[in-house]
Amino acid sequence: MRRETVFLRTGWICLLVVGAGILIFGLVATLAPTSRDPLLMRADGLASTGLGLFGVLMAAFPFRRRERWAWYAFWFYPVFWSVHLVDRLPPGTDHVHQVVFLVLSLAALLVTIGQFFPGRDRRTTMPPSADAAGRRP
Repeated sequence: MRRETVFLRTGWICLLVVGAGILIFGLVATLAPTSRDPLLMRADGLASTGLGLFGVLMAAFPFRRRERWAWYAFWFYPVFWSVHLVDRLPPGTDHVHQVVFLVLSLAALLVTIGQFFPGRDRRTTMPPSADAAGRRP
């Protein structure tokens, strides 16, 4: 496994925080629903628990291993939080957590682009003992 860079570490920890936040919300909503329709709240909580658990596990394992599918899959988070923010979806009415999770997920994905799609060195590199034609003595 390649050495973990500060960019990768920052990215997976940000995504882990977002996943953990969703997971915690899901557990609370499942175990202590506070809406007029507790069954619907429990169902939403269970779905959120699964989403959060998948996010935590994906951040901790495939994302850290630089598996591209995980990087692509995590684009669901900024889309999810953008829709929540634009449509003023619950939970809550302050929407601060939505902005925080949106910024964290976008930052994580943008700061790790180079980890998942490394640029190629455009210079031709030759072994030190090769001549200009690339032949070895």
